[in-house]
Amino acid sequence: MIMKIKPIKTNADYEAALKEIEQLWGASYGSPEGDKLDVLATLVEAYEEEHYPIPPPERRT
Repeated sequence: MIMKIKPIKTNADYEAALKEIEQLWGASYGSPEGDKLDVLATLVEAYEEEHYPIPPPERRT
């Protein structure tokens, strides 16, 4: 199986990666599918950190 992975640059890329992750969910660790899942999850995480940052919680004094 050839792993076709590309950077996530657009919202369409992001949505496609999420769909692929959903299909690969539960893949065995170390299998080609598991490796692809791991790489896609890392790319999605980086995209989300840049485009959908979660602000730190408010501090209560």
